[in-house]
Amino acid sequence: MKYIAIPLIAILLTFSCKQGPKESDVVEAAQPNYAEIGMMYAQETQKVLGKNLKGTIQNKGVAAAVVFCNERAYPLTDSMATQYQANIKRVSDKTRNPENKANAVELEHINTFKRQIAAGDSIKPIVQEKDGQVHFYYPIITNALCLNCHGTPNQNITPEVVAHLSELYPEDQATAYGVDEVRGIWSIVFDASDASK
Repeated sequence: MKYIAIPLIAILLTFSCKQGPKESDVVEAAQPNYAEIGMMYAQETQKVLGKNLKGTIQNKGVAAAVVFCNERAYPLTDSMATQYQANIKRVSDKTRNPENKANAVELEHINTFKRQIAAGDSIKPIVQEKDGQVHFYYPIITNALCLNCHGTPNQNITPEVVAHLSELYPEDQATAYGVDEVRGIWSIVFDASDASK
């Protein structure tokens, strides 16, 4: 009986002791989905800008919205950039404010999105990683509301709004858009290491 108990105890200890994980059990940490992160930053910033812009239009009219954009769009965007610890910009090939002029890389992506929309292709964000940073690009597409300030003067844009635009943006190129056109893009840069937290 004594001799049977020793092998039985050895067998039980062998199977009850926790063994290290097998190679097949090891799961690598999943890489963050940078497209989803960039899209969230763009959408949340758009919500803040859109909510304030629509409120201004409803309460004070489109002409006041031009002044709102001139005075408040940058501070609101900057506050979202601070919140997300990212560089968040809206840039265009046809600027209203010259500070929003797209650089060569951004122009290339604007043209890519224009081709995709013209062809009826589905739009996906462009995400590039470089030197520990994630560069995210996504188009800003016009809708009917946009045409109040970005449509055709004296057709979609009232004379009063045209006067405000001329005063605030003497170099304005951001008109003559129709619905469903690329007005510009979101250009967002964030640290890859921050995105994984």
